[in-house]
Amino acid sequence: MHVVRAAGCFAVPEGELNQYREHLRVPDLSVGTYCIPVGGKDGQQPHTEDEVYVVVRGRARLVAESGEAEVGPGSVIYLPAREAHEFTDVSEDLSVVVVFAPAERSRR
Repeated sequence: MHVVRAAGCFAVPEGELNQYREHLRVPDLSVGTYCIPVGGKDGQQPHTEDEVYVVVRGRARLVAESGEAEVGPGSVIYLPAREAHEFTDVSEDLSVVVVFAPAERSRR
């Protein structure tokens, strides 16, 4: 068992538009938290791994190749590897748990 003690949102340093922190990595998956403050920009590139987002707090719109949706606390979103996507219109500070399978950047 591994209990993640540092999970959750944290202050995004001044001048940065978002921040990702990895909390757990094993060969078959990685888990982290992703935070975007109100007015922040996502700007991520498509990943080479499947990805699941669990919105812990905040509100935004997720725009992806396969569609778009308003997301908020409790939203769970699956994105297949290589699908372009980004959070937009962050109206409340966004805190998201991110799960990559296999571990992020392991297929590069």
